[in-house]
Amino acid sequence: ADICFTSTTVPKMLVNIQTQSKVITYTGCITQIYLFLLFAELDNFLLAVMAYDRFVAICDPLHYTVIMNPWLCGLLLLGSWTVSVLHALLQIFMALQLSFCTDLEIPHFFCELNEVVQIASSENFLNDLVVYFAPVLLATGSLTGILYSYSKIVSTIHGMSSAQGRSKAFSTCASHLSVVSLFYGTGLGVYVGSARVHSSHSTAAASVMYTVVT
Repeated sequence: ADICFTSTTVPKMLVNIQTQSKVITYTGCITQIYLFLLFAELDNFLLAVMAYDRFVAICDPLHYTVIMNPWLCGLLLLGSWTVSVLHALLQIFMALQLSFCTDLEIPHFFCELNEVVQIASSENFLNDLVVYFAPVLLATGSLTGILYSYSKIVSTIHGMSSAQGRSKAFSTCASHLSVVSLFYGTGLGVYVGSARVHSSHSTAAASVMYTVVT
């Protein structure tokens, strides 16, 4: 998921730098938006699933193999893919309703949906609502599940008598927590921030953090 997520934007960006050409076709832009949204949402849900996995491993280790069985893992993966595909299709359908002028410049290093909506020549309240509300709603839902899992994890770790056990438990969560902080901190900042005030430079910088760095 991470490889595909990064591959939707970085190769085109590198080609643009090498050729000194920033042109992208309308079809290419729409395709990039769809793939980007698909894998961004997949990452979003998988981070929540990983938090649940850590929660079970630390808070109920004796039942871990029973709870996190292959059937449940497959179901969680299928659910993540299904919602991600449906959300990306919904957003693309809304984007296709927009009309644009002939010569446009997107102040970004890739076709991020909220940036494309802002330069559209047509105004559509429903479109704006879906573009900004749906990703924030899905991300907030996943983030709530992650925070709940970690509240239980912290409570369990706090109750451990062994310092070595606490250290081991924290170390298994460190990398995941780092990605969660970068992904949601900058990702939500891009959508919530751009809905209030438009700043191309800060939006692009934040997008680099959650699309490439993580």
